[in-house]
Amino acid sequence: MASVNDIRSTFLDFFGKNGHEIVESSPLIPRNDPTLMFVNSGMVQFKNLFLGQETRDYQRATTAQKCVRAGGKHNDLDNVGYTARHHTFFEMLGNFSFGNYFKEEAISFAWDLITKDFGIDKDRLYVTVYHTDDEAANIWKKYAGLPDDRIIRIATDDNFWRMGPTGPCGPCTEIFYDHGEHIWGGPPGSPEEDGDRFIEIWNVVFMQNEQFADGSLKPLEMQSIDTGMGLERIAALLQGSHDNYDTDLMKDLIEASAHATGVDPYGDQNVHHRVIADHLRSTSFLIADGVLPSSEGRGYVLRRIMRRAMRHAHLLGAKDPVMHQLVPALVKQMGQAYPELTQAQAMIEESLLLEETRFKTTLDRGLRLLDDELAGLSEGQALSGSAAFKLYDTYGFPLDLTQDAVREKGVSVDTDGFDAAMAEQKAKARAAWAGSGDAADESIWFDVAEEHGTTDFLGYDTESAEAQLIAIVKDGALSPTATKGDKVMLVFNQTPFYGESGGQIGDMGTISFDGAAVSVSDVKKKAGIFVHIGTVREGVISTQDVAELAVDHSNRTGIRNSHSATHLLNEALRNVLGTHVAQRGSLNAADRLRFDFSHSKAMSTAEIAEVEREVNDYIRQNSKVETRIMTPDDARALGAQALFGEKYGDEVRVVSMGVQDGSNKGLDKNTYSLELCGGTHVAQTGEIGSFILTTEGASASGVRRIEALTGRAAQAHQAEQATVLADVAGLLKAKPEEISVRIQGLMDERRALQGEVSDLRKAVAMGGAGTAADAKDIGGVAFFAQVLEDVPGKDLRGLIDEHKNRLGSAVILLISGAGGKAAAAVGVTDDLTGEISAVDVVKAAAAALGGKGGGGRPDMAQAGGTSIENADAAILAAEKVVGA
Repeated sequence: MASVNDIRSTFLDFFGKNGHEIVESSPLIPRNDPTLMFVNSGMVQFKNLFLGQETRDYQRATTAQKCVRAGGKHNDLDNVGYTARHHTFFEMLGNFSFGNYFKEEAISFAWDLITKDFGIDKDRLYVTVYHTDDEAANIWKKYAGLPDDRIIRIATDDNFWRMGPTGPCGPCTEIFYDHGEHIWGGPPGSPEEDGDRFIEIWNVVFMQNEQFADGSLKPLEMQSIDTGMGLERIAALLQGSHDNYDTDLMKDLIEASAHATGVDPYGDQNVHHRVIADHLRSTSFLIADGVLPSSEGRGYVLRRIMRRAMRHAHLLGAKDPVMHQLVPALVKQMGQAYPELTQAQAMIEESLLLEETRFKTTLDRGLRLLDDELAGLSEGQALSGSAAFKLYDTYGFPLDLTQDAVREKGVSVDTDGFDAAMAEQKAKARAAWAGSGDAADESIWFDVAEEHGTTDFLGYDTESAEAQLIAIVKDGALSPTATKGDKVMLVFNQTPFYGESGGQIGDMGTISFDGAAVSVSDVKKKAGIFVHIGTVREGVISTQDVAELAVDHSNRTGIRNSHSATHLLNEALRNVLGTHVAQRGSLNAADRLRFDFSHSKAMSTAEIAEVEREVNDYIRQNSKVETRIMTPDDARALGAQALFGEKYGDEVRVVSMGVQDGSNKGLDKNTYSLELCGGTHVAQTGEIGSFILTTEGASASGVRRIEALTGRAAQAHQAEQATVLADVAGLLKAKPEEISVRIQGLMDERRALQGEVSDLRKAVAMGGAGTAADAKDIGGVAFFAQVLEDVPGKDLRGLIDEHKNRLGSAVILLISGAGGKAAAAVGVTDDLTGEISAVDVVKAAAAALGGKGGGGRPDMAQAGGTSIENADAAILAAEKVVGA
């Protein structure tokens, strides 16, 4: 029997041998179709190729595409577990041609693979074609030899595919398998077509037309092929079953569930195991692709799926969390085909354990409330909307989980009442927010979030994505459009742009519309939505437009480098300075990082060097940077560091990096850095490149600040320093390693020369002046004043002492004009300080010189001025003070 993995490989290998590029599955979060919540078919990642908006180096492709249908208009959640072929997660096998081959080749490929490689009995196969598609019907007759009664013409849209009201479209041909008369049902197009006898196993779309708004169809210049075959369906058929849950893959997951719960896998409670097996796949793949449980958007759909599975585990009697125990079985089955599952295994397990642990604490109480409400219902009465809302609001029961629970008892839910209760709660939230003191104009973001929901952030694993514009704000108000030159703030349903938070600055980049473009200079987070701040560079943009959002790669790379280096720096500081070090703020920009931390004194040169060395050691280690999801308390219990003053929700991202031997801390006991963080990071520490600590200084009382460079900025800094070093070495005519010795010698020589120059200046300044005969008698006090053009102000004090020695008893005023500014110094010999203060004299002189104040001691004081042009006036002013 061929396994599911064998069937997948056979399909891909067949088309690979026939000239098709084997393309990896795209992530479940659509990057190029913002109208979809999740990827739901194989053609999604190729949409722009079909539209001619993108070209690649291949024209034929084949994929095994992971798909989810559990939210929005494509929602199979309610049927999962109760039918043979409904899933929230499934794999779509497909082959595609982008203007390369068309109907004849597509039909021959399908027929050969199904009848030869898969060995399916051709006598059990039927096909459908669009009722006017004679070309396809004739190819089936000619190539497959099918008679007319097994080529069924369908006149409805069941066999005509459209991308939307306008755009590419074309007829389909489908292949059906007849499971036999023992199963009720009729062929497609018959009154019994909804039965299970004839099952569609393959659909081929001939994308040959373009539909216009007036309903007209015109041939496309590039005619293409889009096919899809559900792996679960074809696997069930090839393994001799009519039920997708009887395949080897699903059986393995069902038996893992049975082993964990101790309940017979194929007994009366089999439906619970089927739900768990299906939901395990969708939740695990969604988490692996970056979706986390939350109360909004994709995260809410994930939470609904998780909690639905967890309730079925509860119905099986599981007392402890079960879902996380089943992940190894899933990874064993699908990890080779989808390596992202293996890479994210730890995160998947922890997310499931966290969610199930939290949900179990309220599940019993919620179910008791539900039982009490159901007990009071009369026959045919629906569960009240208020009760359903209480289950949602208080116990975390999504509405469809409540509907699933009461359906088993034949009861419906008053959804109108539920919606009314939800609206009432939102009104109360708005009233509470309005009184919170936030600026009035910020209410606009509350309105946008309330109407459209929060923004889905895609930037952990992509730097570009398509998104739908849901709000334009310009001049402080909502606007339906914006034009060239407008300063705008834009909100999209999803974005790869990071909004400023946690010390990481917002991204920059470009947003491209059809005929218009916006440059983004910053992104902020407001009320749970991401606000893109920028300028319309060309064209006109309107709400509901679809755009391509592209983050500036170079800028994001620099920011990631800085942020990851900050984590390493935090840990290095704790190791070198002590565990008292705690983060007090940070800035993670593209060209630099800044880190504030608690520490009472300046770091020594040796400490700075040791911190820099340790950070670079872990950069060179090139260890993997991993992210886990936990509660804040669990994260802190493991030793994770938190940002001072940051508010955290019920769940946090925990980022780990670096591996150290012999330690006993961290997530895996040898993790080097472990922090709560919602920012973007490098995948491996080696991507940081290098780390250079440029400054260390005081930021506030008891807080130090480090500034540093990483990546290209560090490289540029090193190159600049090397250039300066080479220039200095050239000027000194010395080798780089000799520079410090040579400079020390020059400094010693300079100090000696400065001493000699000072002595010479004093000698010149003193000259023959400064004797008693040179002093002026003012009221019996000898007053000596002298103006010195070229003597620096700092040398005046020494000259004052010389004059005191010569004069014996006097008041001395020296004025200097060196350097283009005035300086004054006054000395009073000790015998006169009781009568005259040098401070009073110098203040009077300084005022005349254009200065203010002056200070010193009664025997020596100094002051500055703006010019010595008024030196004579300064001398007269000093004389008045002496003679007073």
